[in-house]
Amino acid sequence: MSDFINGQAGTLIAALVFGYLLGSIPFGLILTRMAGLGDVRSIGSGNIGATNVLRTGNKKLAAATLVLDMLKGTAAVLIAATFSPQAAIIAGLGAFLGHIFPVWLKFKGGKGVATYLGVLLGLVWQVALIFAAIWIIIAYATRYSSLAALVAAVTTPIALYLLGYHQVALLFLVLTIVVFIKHRTNIERLLAGNEGKIGSKG
Repeated sequence: MSDFINGQAGTLIAALVFGYLLGSIPFGLILTRMAGLGDVRSIGSGNIGATNVLRTGNKKLAAATLVLDMLKGTAAVLIAATFSPQAAIIAGLGAFLGHIFPVWLKFKGGKGVATYLGVLLGLVWQVALIFAAIWIIIAYATRYSSLAALVAAVTTPIALYLLGYHQVALLFLVLTIVVFIKHRTNIERLLAGNEGKIGSKG
C-alpha cells in the first residue's frame, strides 16, 4: 500500500513539474522578439500575453500567442491524463502557475487567461466553449478584454459544479481567484473608467 501511495504521489509531483515547465514557456515574448518587435514587456501593460502583444499592431502574432498559450495548458492536461485524471488536474494547475510565474522570467509572467482556457479545454471542453462564448459576447459588447475574462472566469467553476465535475470545479475556483488577483489593477481601472480597450496602444 505504501508503495502505491508513494507511486501516486510521485506521479502527481511529476505532473505538477511537467505542467509548470510547459506553462512557463513565454510564447508572447519569444514571438515578438523573433518578429523583431523587441521586448513586449516594454509596451502597454508590460504583460507577455496576447492582449498586450496585440498592442504591437501585429494581429497575427497576437493570435499565435493566444493559441500557443492556450495549447500549452491543453497539452499539459492531455499528456498527464494518460497517467490518471488526478494527474491531469495537477498538470493543469502547474501549467497555469507556470504561465503566471515562469522561472525563465524571474517569476513575472502573464495573467493566465489563455492558459486557464487551455487547461479547461483539456479537462472539460464543453465548459471551455461556454467560457469562450461568454468572453466573445462581453468583449464584443464592451471592448474590454479584462472584463470579458473576469466574467467568463466567474461562470466557469459554477458551470463545472452544476455539471457534476466537482474536482475540476474546485481547481477552477482556485484558478479564478488567482485570475482576479492578477487583474486587480485592471479592476481598478475598470471602476475608474480608464481601462484600455481591445486594440488600443495604451
